[in-house]
Amino acid sequence: MRSYCIFNYYKKFFKNVPTRKYSSNFEYETKIEKIRNIGILAHIDAGKTTTTERMLYYSGTIRSMGEVHHGNTVTDYMEQERRRGITITSAAVSFPWHGTQINLIDTPGHIDFTMEVEQSLAVLDGAVIVLDASAGVEAQTLTVWRQASGYRVPRILYLNKMDRSDADVNSCIRSVREKLQATPLMIHAPVTKEGKLIGLIDLVTCEEVIWTQGRGQNYVRRKLAEKQDGKYWEKIMNSHRQLIDTLSSLDDQLADIIIQKDSLDNIEIPQINDAIRRCTLKMSGFPILCGSSYKNIGVQTLMDSIVSYLPSPLECNRIYKSFGSDLAARTFKVQHDDQRGVLTFLRLYSGEIEKGQKIYNLAREKSEQTGSLYVALADEYRPVDKVTAGNIAVVSSLKTTMTGDLVTSTHTSAKRARSQLARWLQESGAEDLMLPSALQRLKTLDTQPSTEELAEVLLGIGTTVPEPVFLCSIEPPSAAYQSALETALAELQREDPSLRVSTDDETGQLVLAGMGELHLEIIKERIIREYKIDVELGELQIAYREQLLGEAKSTLDVDRKIGSVRQAVKVTMSAKTVKGISQDKILKLDKSGESAANLSHVHPRTLSALQQGVRAALQHGPKLGCPLVDVQVTLHWLELGRGTSDSVVGAAVVQCLRKVFEEAQSAVLEPMMSLQVVVPESHSARVTADLARRRADVQQIHTRQDNKVIECIAPLSELLGYSSALRSLSSGLASFSMELRAHRRMSPHDEHKALKHVTGF
Repeated sequence: MRSYCIFNYYKKFFKNVPTRKYSSNFEYETKIEKIRNIGILAHIDAGKTTTTERMLYYSGTIRSMGEVHHGNTVTDYMEQERRRGITITSAAVSFPWHGTQINLIDTPGHIDFTMEVEQSLAVLDGAVIVLDASAGVEAQTLTVWRQASGYRVPRILYLNKMDRSDADVNSCIRSVREKLQATPLMIHAPVTKEGKLIGLIDLVTCEEVIWTQGRGQNYVRRKLAEKQDGKYWEKIMNSHRQLIDTLSSLDDQLADIIIQKDSLDNIEIPQINDAIRRCTLKMSGFPILCGSSYKNIGVQTLMDSIVSYLPSPLECNRIYKSFGSDLAARTFKVQHDDQRGVLTFLRLYSGEIEKGQKIYNLAREKSEQTGSLYVALADEYRPVDKVTAGNIAVVSSLKTTMTGDLVTSTHTSAKRARSQLARWLQESGAEDLMLPSALQRLKTLDTQPSTEELAEVLLGIGTTVPEPVFLCSIEPPSAAYQSALETALAELQREDPSLRVSTDDETGQLVLAGMGELHLEIIKERIIREYKIDVELGELQIAYREQLLGEAKSTLDVDRKIGSVRQAVKVTMSAKTVKGISQDKILKLDKSGESAANLSHVHPRTLSALQQGVRAALQHGPKLGCPLVDVQVTLHWLELGRGTSDSVVGAAVVQCLRKVFEEAQSAVLEPMMSLQVVVPESHSARVTADLARRRADVQQIHTRQDNKVIECIAPLSELLGYSSALRSLSSGLASFSMELRAHRRMSPHDEHKALKHVTGF
């Protein structure tokens, strides 16, 4: 059980923050420049949740620390998280530190739950990347680093587990340079005594910070001196000068100060800290800190660095400033609660939100009425009357708002923000506003966008949903539970956009598509535990794709009487492969010759029916019935009888395209995974031989302490159940991680095996 009571938690939560008052209305009054919205990101088991728990404890938010292996941490509150000792869902917590309010999101490290990281990064101002000091940059570290770069989130790095005997600072710094292509700013060095970590050196102030007895609350700072510390002082001063030298190559202001003083030794500490902050915000350099969260060393200095180097909400993307004093908030999480119903997590960028307020959703173009308003500490929710800009709010009763949606006060506020943003774009350009996701969307436009269209794209940016790689059927214990299961899956799908639910046309079975074996297993456990439905999952299937080999054209003529109405459709369509085609360009109208006149007045409702038919047809390729990718469909001719329904138009399109796809023929694409295996040298030969049998293409093998790190690309179909196989091959000493790299065309032999496995023929 958690050892704090809710009353004491909220009393402690505010006692050290002079700029915030705790009243019955519980209104945040922290100045916005004193707020930090950050996330903790890392490879699995690097120590994110342990670090978060220590932060809550040292800030006075909780009275005793939980441990991941005891299953009693604040942010790992789900039953599955506590039982497995891993983070599955992101959790938001807030705590004070030295007059600043830190709103922190603890994220999962497992690749199966990367969607949680993506959703969180969309609303973060800064991030802490936690590295295992004995491993350096690992596979999932690279993934979260790329994701953070995609959202232009400033980062600091924290070398955790420095107490381990195989911790290696130099190796970690090297991996940051080589793998992350980042410039490290080493601002800490570890201090050991008799092989045991006891503290660290602050290379900015040249102070020794030693943790004394207790649970990490007590530590002392001592300024190093040449007379007292001798060679040790000289070594630290060299590292101090090296830090300043690196900073001067990245920051012009500091370089000017050094030129004026003609020395690296007389730079004032505030000037160094300001330079580090500027480099961090520009992402030209990344501060690296040291510590051991489990051993209660270095967490307070990490929180100091969060306050000192990461940005406040005022220093972030200018897009939301177009709303002025009106509400601007981005949804980053939806959760279903037994008592409170649907809870929607909002990051407020401007304005404020009150209990029961009406809001306007820009993505859905509709207004909704909010219910109760809360602030969150993981799974605890405190009712409030108002939350202001820069903070994270939780609202109930929203029915259509989804992850990634932008909301404001009214439709008028949305129009005003679009106009203001368009004016800014016209005056100063869009370079500093362009996230990679916006650039990707702009590439899909046929013509140069106007400033109004550009503003629409920037305000509409949401999160990118990854493609699933595994499929399986799901069955309720009896037909009586079918409706309840569909409701449960709808709720889970709204919480987790990376989960896809569909119905098989031939068997009528519900089919789940997810990011991995663990992802689907967790979904099953949640349905059993939370919804009390004893479901069964079918055998795992690989999410293959199909690609057209050629180009084909076909005509379908339908003329039949259904009931008392004559339904007549004549449609001519063709299809071909176009690499990287965007969703809005899949259906193309032929504008040449007679087709131009025939298709010049297609009713918008008919066009919508055509698009729905095309989307439905692309879900079933001619060979395996898998979704077709990189296909452009061209409509050449369309004749409709009076009174022909939209559903008949859609069905005719599906039938016509099936003939087209069969004539064009297709090839099967299989998901290829980037796989990293860490195995002791004594077992590496057996593991390497096994990978060769699994059609793995080994890219690199390097040594990390006494382990071999094998990096390869392997087909997902060969990695089913790999966890058990690897455990057997390595006597339980190896570990692995993998993520989707791309889909690759299969050889005829492998395609035949896949066809036989999927169809049974």
